[in-house]
Amino acid sequence: MAATARTITRSAQPFNLDAFVTRCTSDVNAALDHFLPSEKVKPATIHKAMRYSLFAGGKRMRPALVLAAAHACGGATGPALPLACAVECIHTYSLIHDDLPAMDNDDFRRGKPTNHKVFGEGMAVLAGDALLTQAFEVAAQCQGWPRYSHQRIILELAQASGSLQLVAGQVADLEGEGKKLTVPELRYIHERKTSALLCCSVRLGGMSANCTPRQLEALTDFGYHVGLAFQVIDDILDITQTSEQLGKTAGKDIAAQKATYPAIVGLEKSRKIATQLTTKAFAALKPFKGRATALEALANYLLKRDR
Repeated sequence: MAATARTITRSAQPFNLDAFVTRCTSDVNAALDHFLPSEKVKPATIHKAMRYSLFAGGKRMRPALVLAAAHACGGATGPALPLACAVECIHTYSLIHDDLPAMDNDDFRRGKPTNHKVFGEGMAVLAGDALLTQAFEVAAQCQGWPRYSHQRIILELAQASGSLQLVAGQVADLEGEGKKLTVPELRYIHERKTSALLCCSVRLGGMSANCTPRQLEALTDFGYHVGLAFQVIDDILDITQTSEQLGKTAGKDIAAQKATYPAIVGLEKSRKIATQLTTKAFAALKPFKGRATALEALANYLLKRDR
């Protein structure tokens, strides 16, 4: 992970992204361990399965975005932690279900056997279900803010993960296999399958700092473009990296005849699109006047990542 901030735009002061992500990961892992039932709590198998995927070594990018957005709006880590944990629970649930034989049928995730390979398909389905439900229980434990009530927070999570956003993206992705999709059709998938939860992450971070409507609008713009760029890079990495590098099976998109940016517009144009989207994400942060260096550094890292 790059240790300094943005390279697409100039920055007067370097930002130590490694240190920031390390702190975020430590704080989020401790909070997740607190919020989730222990493996010893009956029924132990489901709690083992939930924790297996949740603590499988993910990069915690979505929680990091929550915390970075909170800091950009003058907030602190503590109040944002329940929301950071909630989005990670939703993200992990989506990965468990995405890896199932009925979906993408993958044997590895984050370099380890996928949940259904360890616990069986039925238990993997239930582990995903439990993590999705757990997300709302965790989010409900946030303190609430003058501009953003508990109701608003829960609604934000529900909309991002429901049948019009995250689930819609998964549906369109499945239905698009083996078909020649247009770029707008592919963007529809990316907007929902990936961008929706990333956008939700930064919005929730801002809400935890009782951000202004203008700040929330800027964060929404940032999250939308970062989310799209993230998925374009994912499409690229699927065909340019090995399974060992990715921690999951490489070449799955081609094998499943999925529509991807490289398949539709080629590798080089895909890279240009990802860069353009990231540049738009940086531009969205102008209202923060230099206080969003963590968000800028994360966006730059997501653009240049190799796994």
